[in-house]
Amino acid sequence: MASSEAQPPVRVVAVDDLPAFRATAAALIASTPGFELVGTSADGESALRLVRETDPDLVLVDVRMPGIDGVAVATRLLAGDPTRVVVLASTLDQASLSRVARGCGAAAVICKHWLTPRLLHGLWVAHRRR
Repeated sequence: MASSEAQPPVRVVAVDDLPAFRATAAALIASTPGFELVGTSADGESALRLVRETDPDLVLVDVRMPGIDGVAVATRLLAGDPTRVVVLASTLDQASLSRVARGCGAAAVICKHWLTPRLLHGLWVAHRRR
């Protein structure tokens, strides 16, 4: 007999140095069915600490941040846990996004203005933690 229990929510951390986007991403994640916001961070250093403390399934990280940038955050997170889903977000054009993310292991690179509940769900379905 199959279990009828609901799946636990996808635990997400949002990282961005811009307070407006961080708040927007947090609100979108918190309001998306099946997803739970477990924390936000304004920089790479605190993001690495927050991820260690909360063990999220998915981390949404801005590419360009002062100090440790999003590519370095993604590289470090995935070195510690290659099953974690890390998605980079930026305002850069698509060609620049591809160059920036090449080789860091991120599941996807998206333009910030693309972020919607549907995209968030699609990214999880396509790259879910194994």
